[in-house]
Amino acid sequence: MENSWATFGRDLHLDLTGPGGLRAALLRALRDAVRSGRLAPGTRLPSSRSLAADLGIARNTVADAYAELVAEGWLSARQGSGTRVAWGRLPEGARGSTPPRAAPAARRTHGPAGPTDRPRFDLTPGTP
Repeated sequence: MENSWATFGRDLHLDLTGPGGLRAALLRALRDAVRSGRLAPGTRLPSSRSLAADLGIARNTVADAYAELVAEGWLSARQGSGTRVAWGRLPEGARGSTPPRAAPAARRTHGPAGPTDRPRFDLTPGTP
């Protein structure tokens, strides 16, 4: 079975027409999908390879568009986690949505402080 965007459970009809070429059209189409709510905050987007194959365009075109939208704050990307719609871009009427909570920071436990404390690890260059 071919792995396409349709297998992600959503079928976005992106209109890639208009001035500026395919990259500019893809940027406009993805921004419009986020603005209109078709792509909700937190929604995972397909990989650049998969989307490029589905749209019949070059993978670098999609990767460049994703990178620009991440830089503008429309999308968020983490290596190994994929590209998702950023939580800061909520459509009108979706103000009640909240982003997932981050895990609390781990607390560091310290022993008694004093002048006799030695470092836990010896990081001297050249020593095993």
